[in-house]
Amino acid sequence: MPGSKPLDPSSSPRAMLGAELRHQRMQARLTQGELGRPLFVSGSFIGQLESGTRRMQPEYATYFDETFKTNGYFLRNCEALKTSKYPDHFAEAAEAEAIATVIKEYAQALIPGLLQTRTYARAVFVSGLPTTADERIEELVSARLERANLLKNSTAPVVWTVLDEAILRRPVGGPAVMAEALRHIAALMRRRRIILQVLPFGAGGHPALEGALKLMEFSDAATLAYLESFGSGQLLDDPASVARYELSYHLVGASALSPENSLALLESAAEDYTHEEQQA
Repeated sequence: MPGSKPLDPSSSPRAMLGAELRHQRMQARLTQGELGRPLFVSGSFIGQLESGTRRMQPEYATYFDETFKTNGYFLRNCEALKTSKYPDHFAEAAEAEAIATVIKEYAQALIPGLLQTRTYARAVFVSGLPTTADERIEELVSARLERANLLKNSTAPVVWTVLDEAILRRPVGGPAVMAEALRHIAALMRRRRIILQVLPFGAGGHPALEGALKLMEFSDAATLAYLESFGSGQLLDDPASVARYELSYHLVGASALSPENSLALLESAAEDYTHEEQQA
């Protein structure tokens, strides 16, 4: 059952808040389902709050303070945790990603943030925010690269990514930037730090044609699905929806090239970009 194992409150401020929520709930002898019912949320959602997987919203914090007579503890800490270096639509997903044990992602148009180089990330932000000051661009780039620190751990989380071939063919930032970006991914594969497949154009139609998809699994909470579109994103925990997206992801993976053939295609594309840069 989500939320049934001991929590480590020192792992993050959200985990600290979640640990206190569990403590208060158990003191009141309430199940997760009983606590969630007046809020019209499931017991598993309460478990995700307790584990720090989901961000506590002010309306929930206010209810917990009223229920447990905690003199504004939950609301005060909830407000303190609201600030984020990430865009609003991605903040909660980024926080969940940081504590996930498995991350599965299908990327349609861009190299995923976890796998980007500094020059590629900067080219993405400059293209998407052409009137933004350099200082702000650098803040966004640094925040994105910070997420990749979780790859410094040699074993966790498991990262399994499927890249659409279009990502390899779109020269974001130019040939030199692309050559570096693809070689960076190839190096992660050769170190066996990530599992990566390329979905070739020849695969034709597939279940994820309408957009990118990220799935995050946790040791003590239910799997979350994150769907991102232009300037917006949605984090889902409904079991039926998540199961549907898990099936879509695995069907995409079944149509993709093997990791070995994907690595060969990545390195070949990187060579082509290097040659193009030298010719220029």
